[in-house]
Amino acid sequence: MHPLLYALGAIALWASLASLGLSLSHLPPFLLTGLALVIGSVPAWPLVRQWKVPPRTLALGLYGLFGYHFLLFLALRLAPPVEANLVNYLWPLLIVVMAPLILPGTRLRPVHLASALAGFAGAAVAILGVGAEVQGVWSWGYLLALGAAFSWSSYSLWTRRVPPFPTAAIGLFGLLSGLLALACHWLLEPATKLSGHDWALVTVMGLGPLGAAFFLWDKALKLGDARQIGILSYLTPLASTLLLLIVSGRPLTSNITLAAVLIIGAAVIGTRAR
Repeated sequence: MHPLLYALGAIALWASLASLGLSLSHLPPFLLTGLALVIGSVPAWPLVRQWKVPPRTLALGLYGLFGYHFLLFLALRLAPPVEANLVNYLWPLLIVVMAPLILPGTRLRPVHLASALAGFAGAAVAILGVGAEVQGVWSWGYLLALGAAFSWSSYSLWTRRVPPFPTAAIGLFGLLSGLLALACHWLLEPATKLSGHDWALVTVMGLGPLGAAFFLWDKALKLGDARQIGILSYLTPLASTLLLLIVSGRPLTSNITLAAVLIIGAAVIGTRAR
């Protein structure tokens, strides 16, 4: 399978995360993430023999899966969520910009940078153009959101610099990251009881955007061009916003059309560049 198809699979699953999160917004974030990550690791349990990885690789996996969500949730608590989410979506741009610094033999061509910037502009239009209230205030949470973006982008690139490991080991990263998130829930959040409907949605979230998506993302990065994958990743906020509009019954706006043109145009041009 073409590497970009693996990336598109991950992006399609991540697009559902906002809608699922909206349906489960009454649950504490660390509880929700911890349960979903643990559930997402379950399909890899039969391959537990492939989980044996060096400590350095395990540390990288926890840095990526747990570190990213930990920083993002703190950012969303401390900063206005719309702006914090926009800062978070610097991670595809950071993948493109940092690829030559981390991956030997990779060059940053002007077309890659221009496509990544166009993609970010499209993401900004998508995120800010759905009637969300923007608060022009400074918050230390923005630094945490930037840290989350750096965490995910650097994790994505550094998986190519550690000794090769089987994709099944992502199950170990998800399981331990989920347990750490549940520990954060126990320390920082009130106890919460889940209904049967909650458990069903959490299971869907775990098996999809916080489970299978990570396995597909790992395959894409192992086989593909990180610069192209980074540019393509800007389809995530666009698809997520479109799905939210559909779920909420809100009409398509001209801002979303502009975002689609910017992001899809950037993806087409950027993924054809070598």
